[in-house]
Amino acid sequence: MSPARRSGLAALETRVPPPLVAALVALAMLATRWFDAALPIDRSWRIGIAAGLVVAGFAFSVPAVLSFRAARTTINPHRIENAARLVTGGVFGLSRNPMYLGLALQLLGWAAFLATPSALVGPVLFVAWITRFQIVPEERLLSARFGAEYDAWRRRVRRWI
Repeated sequence: MSPARRSGLAALETRVPPPLVAALVALAMLATRWFDAALPIDRSWRIGIAAGLVVAGFAFSVPAVLSFRAARTTINPHRIENAARLVTGGVFGLSRNPMYLGLALQLLGWAAFLATPSALVGPVLFVAWITRFQIVPEERLLSARFGAEYDAWRRRVRRWI
């Protein structure tokens, strides 16, 4: 269906770039510091946990991007129809969505750094948004484009982890 014919929530499918969604969620998480007191967690612990989660996020995202580049296929989530190959090896053997998982882990790291209980809502909202408006539409397109190969991979590997 053309974007012009979509209505309601379906019009948002694959329209907002996932890094922008993550950035907006991160800003909203920062705003929680205005109305929610930080937990009494030592700053060095917060930084250590946050850094570990951010590094883990990059450990999923960077190899995923490099795998797409090596396969000469699009990483643009708005042009999924241009996917030339289905990438299933490396980090894609652990998660069907390692780039989104990486962003979610980075947001979780940000929540750890902020140390406000309400900041933990941010990663949950990101996962919910990305699942509904990015992953589900991508899965429909990939299933139509790659058929049995995609369906077999989908049965073998979890959506997130």
